[in-house]
Amino acid sequence: MTLEATFLAIPAVFAFFACILYVLFGQITVRKLRKNPETKGQLGVEFFSGWDILNVAAALSRPKWLSEKFKKSRFSFLSANYDVLFINTTLFDRILARVFWFAYVAAGTGMIFVLILHWFGFFE
Repeated sequence: MTLEATFLAIPAVFAFFACILYVLFGQITVRKLRKNPETKGQLGVEFFSGWDILNVAAALSRPKWLSEKFKKSRFSFLSANYDVLFINTTLFDRILARVFWFAYVAAGTGMIFVLILHWFGFFE
């Protein structure tokens, strides 16, 4: 196994793990939130099918001060409403959201990092 393949395998494992968590989080938490009339319109803009899963996970994972800053923005309608989601989710839902979100971010960041290393010829 080459060095490049080894460096790429780590984010690939995170991506596989994130894909599984994406489905689980969508079925366990977001499905419940979509059915609740109070939270149905608070999941943010859905650019394509499943985008609200990412919106909810991001809202439940980011720090409270950042959520407050997003709430005051002109583009607050794009992200999910943290306050409503916090009231209507359990501790398990919030932990699942954080684990999924950080696996998703780690996979994307890791793959971009490997791509940059490849561009600069690190693996040659």
